[in-house]
Order: sequence, then structure tokens, then C-alpha cells
Amino acid sequence: MTKDWRAERRWSAVTMSETGMTQREIAEVLNVSAMAVNKWLAAHRESGLAGLCSRPHPGAKARLNPDQLRLIPDFLSHGAEAYGFRGQVWTCPRVAKVIEHEFEVMYSTSHVSRLLKTLHWTPQRPVERASQRDESAIADWRIRAWPDLKKRRLWNAGNWFSWTKAGSICCRAVCALTHRLGRRRGCPSSKPAIICLP
Repeated sequence: MTKDWRAERRWSAVTMSETGMTQREIAEVLNVSAMAVNKWLAAHRESGLAGLCSRPHPGAKARLNPDQLRLIPDFLSHGAEAYGFRGQVWTCPRVAKVIEHEFEVMYSTSHVSRLLKTLHWTPQRPVERASQRDESAIADWRIRAWPDLKKRRLWNAGNWFSWTKAGSICCRAVCALTHRLGRRRGCPSSKPAIICLP
């Protein structure tokens, strides 16, 4: 028999029926409906063992045949600018437009991505940069200005968070850390060193 458990279950129903069990009893043993057992036995009577085998769902018919699929990398090899796009970068939306132009078949970008994976073609994403970006000025800035900025400690986030944390544990809504100092007194819900306004 096959390794398909559904086909095995159908075959079990046939063997149980041959031993003299009723369809209702077979349905209870296999935990299926009596109608399912009836269909299986009818399929076995009509087609024999082949009637018990599973038939995978074929899915929707492909809109592009294998010959058309093999042409897609050839179309893409001409470059994106050959199809009127700006820049030589292929993205899934652009490939979808090329397929629509060449074969008059519309695909979603997610399906185009799956199609390109089967063709072993990697779509490229454009790098978005400002048109006025000056690479030489950026390289010069990294050499001259960045090391000095790195050495300065204009802002220390660790000190800020420890300062605000100490202020936030005070029992008053307004703490002495952010307002004028009042007389020192301990708060029952805070550390004894915190100063609260009276």
C-alpha cells in the first residue's frame, strides 16, 4: 500500500467491509461519517485500488506556459531602461509590468516574487538617496569632523535616565529634583535620600 494515511484509511474501510462489518460500524471505528464510508466503498467497486488513492488538488491552471517562463530572464537581461524605467534596477512591480507588456498577463507583486525564485532570478531593490548627495563631502566629513564629535560627551543618556529614575520614585507628583529644594524628609514609598516639597 501507499504511505498516504488517507488511502490507508480507505483501504481499512474496504477490508472491514469484507469481514462483514456494517458501514455504520466502520464509520465508528474510523471516526468518520457513514456517508464517507459509503463513497469509499463505491469508489473501490468502480475503480478498484486506484479509486482509494488520494488525488492532490492540481490548483489553478498556470497563465504562462514553460516556454514563456523561460523567456522572462531574457527580457530582464535587456535592462530596466529598455522598458522605459528609470535606472537599471529590477523590482517585483517592474517585472510584473514587463510580464503584462510582453504576455498580457497580470500578476501580483507577491506572485512575481515566487515566479522569480523558481527562475533563480533575484529582484533588486533601489537604494533611495537624495539627488544632491555629495559622496566626496561625506567622506571628508567622516575623516575631519566625526572623530572630534565622537570624543565629546555632549549628552550622556545613562546619567539622564538614572536622574529621572530617582525623581520618578518620589511619592509626590512634583519632585525636588525638578523644582526648588525643600527640607529633607523621608517618604514612605521612596528611598530616604530623596527630597520632597512639604
